[in-house]
Amino acid sequence: MKLTALATFASLAVLTAPSLASVQTYPSERGQVRVTEIAGDLSNPWALAFLPDGSMLVTERTGALLRIDAQGAKSAPLKGVPKVHAQGQGGLLDVALSPDFANDRLVYLGFAEAGDGASGTAVGRGRLNAAADGLEDFTVIFRQQPKLSRGQHYGVRLVFDRAGDLFIALGDNNERPAAQDLDKLQGKLVRIRPDGSIPPDNPFVKQADANDAIWSYGHRNQQGAALHPQTGVLWTHEHGPRGGDEINLPEAGKNYGWPIATHGINYSGLPIPEAKGKTIDGMEAPHHVWEQSPGISGMAFYPGDAAGAWQGNLFIGALATRELIRLELDGDRITHEERLLDGMNARIRDVRTGPDGHLYLLTDAREGQLLRVELQP
Repeated sequence: MKLTALATFASLAVLTAPSLASVQTYPSERGQVRVTEIAGDLSNPWALAFLPDGSMLVTERTGALLRIDAQGAKSAPLKGVPKVHAQGQGGLLDVALSPDFANDRLVYLGFAEAGDGASGTAVGRGRLNAAADGLEDFTVIFRQQPKLSRGQHYGVRLVFDRAGDLFIALGDNNERPAAQDLDKLQGKLVRIRPDGSIPPDNPFVKQADANDAIWSYGHRNQQGAALHPQTGVLWTHEHGPRGGDEINLPEAGKNYGWPIATHGINYSGLPIPEAKGKTIDGMEAPHHVWEQSPGISGMAFYPGDAAGAWQGNLFIGALATRELIRLELDGDRITHEERLLDGMNARIRDVRTGPDGHLYLLTDAREGQLLRVELQP
């Protein structure tokens, strides 16, 4: 079934018209950066995904999934979205479209799910209906087990690789030792098939005391993931504690150290109890690390085939330092960093590249914004 309903998106009665767009400019090393507010009054927006017609699905952590068109018109909350555990850092989190969305219309959601006395991350999928106002037959295909979170460190980012498998970047639920336990899904990057089944070549499939879904482990709280547009390699990033935010290129079966290896300390100022050093033999060192935490969230590669000075750059949002981080690359090597939009003073939760070649940001606030970012040389 084709997305004919989306072609008439702007005419649907449920849409609310946007207010007059606010436009600001900010300096950068490469020219002026133009920031346009597409939509406002979003309730702690967390993630966005572009539909084929250029409109967007946007999650609000409080539990709503919205459609927003390129002019900023917002739909009513879509029907058929699962009940979420919207407490602490939990709620409705990441959203991704099926690689075959034009034919199967499947939308994948990552969210916090309540359990007996604790909660954890879950991922499910539903079919966007013909009216594009709801999800049909929503089914949970993955659950983080056991449920250990008391409201913290859910992750979660969803990325399909070129083979069509789904990577799910998870948090440790603030239960540090669990990130090293292969029978638990805290602090793991997992890989599953689109229907939730396990690829037979996952690294721990034949290990009796390990969960078959695990791809890599020893992660803290992963809130960014993206495929490199040229190599197809998955890049992820995660929050350190107080210091030690890091980027990784996770490989099958590898241990990325947390909490035994870390560049950070506890928020109290005391050492992490389990930590033995910044790097440990047999564990993977970060591909890139910030000794002082920007509080990173969201990640997008600027297209390598795009024109302009940002070609091939990597962009990451910063919650703590309220910036957009721009990283220049030489292959996989990070060669330069620039901090952008610090004058905007906004917590940047998600970063995506749109079909128009511009960057799109979500700001994390009770009255959050959807922003379009353009470089003007």
